[in-house]
Amino acid sequence: MKYVIALLTTLFLSPLAHADTNEITVYKSPYCGCCTAWSEHLRDNGFDVHEIKRDDMDAIKRQLGVPRKMESCHTAQIDGYIIEGHVPASDIKRLLTERPKAIGLSAPGMPIGSPGMEQGNHKERYTTILFDKDSYKAFSHH
Repeated sequence: MKYVIALLTTLFLSPLAHADTNEITVYKSPYCGCCTAWSEHLRDNGFDVHEIKRDDMDAIKRQLGVPRKMESCHTAQIDGYIIEGHVPASDIKRLLTERPKAIGLSAPGMPIGSPGMEQGNHKERYTTILFDKDSYKAFSHH
């Protein structure tokens, strides 16, 4: 009976544990100011950000499985997902709630007006992409 209760408790609480994940590791160049601004955006939205400054960002991206066409300036890891570039905190929260089968999310390039890339009132339209090894689909439009 104790085994059944423990199993049911684990099954019930596991999704809740995923939903509350807020620790994110951000790999960034030591010379990138927009990456630091993106980390601040995450902190302002309740994430516990751990920055790791690296000169070998291409190697990090290859190691973590980021497809070349999804690349941006910084790469992050959170709860089994990869976040590439200036992805809004709201999209990361949605990803962690919905938990789709994917490697992660990307805001390819460096869209003006995305978190960390603010330039006054100027904003480019951009799409956050949900990506896997060989598939890509729109996750959110901004």
